[in-house]
Amino acid sequence: MLPIGDVNPTRHTPYLTLALIALNAAAFLFWQPTFAGSEERQQVFFYCNAEVPFEVSHQTSLAEGGAGARAAIEDEFGPGSGAPIQQLLTERCPGKSWLASVFASMFLHAGWAHIGFNMLFLWVFGNNVEDRLRPIAFAIFYLLGGIAATALQVAFDPGSAVPNIGASGAVAAVLGAYLVMFPRARVRTLSLFFIVTVLELPALVFLGLWFVLQLFSGVGELGSNVNAGVAYWAHIGGFLAGVAGGLLFRSRHGEGGWAPPRPDLF
Repeated sequence: MLPIGDVNPTRHTPYLTLALIALNAAAFLFWQPTFAGSEERQQVFFYCNAEVPFEVSHQTSLAEGGAGARAAIEDEFGPGSGAPIQQLLTERCPGKSWLASVFASMFLHAGWAHIGFNMLFLWVFGNNVEDRLRPIAFAIFYLLGGIAATALQVAFDPGSAVPNIGASGAVAAVLGAYLVMFPRARVRTLSLFFIVTVLELPALVFLGLWFVLQLFSGVGELGSNVNAGVAYWAHIGGFLAGVAGGLLFRSRHGEGGWAPPRPDLF
């Protein structure tokens, strides 16, 4: 099921949500080597700029992490790969900041489908959360959600040398806040089961099913490499942080009423 919109009008134009989408698109098109045609160049770029669990848990870079970093690299790429890869990273990205990489990773994506789905979810659900929080609080909330997502993903595999990239952890926080703030809002959903049709589901149902799928997928991969594919625990961590943030906001400001109708930009 794919969200294509919601029946939940806003009172203000979601300038920050639009800016976040634009920043992600600009990073994908103009910063990372999307059109380089070389998988090696893209991988080196991610290692030089994206968050790596080993680097976060050890507060250093793979290039400067010594024997521990070499062992983490060899766990991923095989025996003997640690020293040459560490040397390559020393040459290509000396002085990498593990802290800056946590924030940079929120704006990097592995491909067109990756960024497309993330930005779709951000638009459908982010405009209403921004409308309720207002831009400055929404910006802080978005970044904190991404940090929470990273924290849980790293906690489950702190020694991994695989870069974690994508806005999905921060976007998951937006989904969690939306669930708390607008549980009865109707989400227009493109259903691809057997026949293609559009359904309107309550946010509680759509987002609840989404979270259960992430939880089952995350638990299911615990016996393998947690950082080998989709970062399910980042989704879970971001979503739970979003729920907590949404509950905190509601406790201070109340649920609020429905906004008057206003045509959305998209």
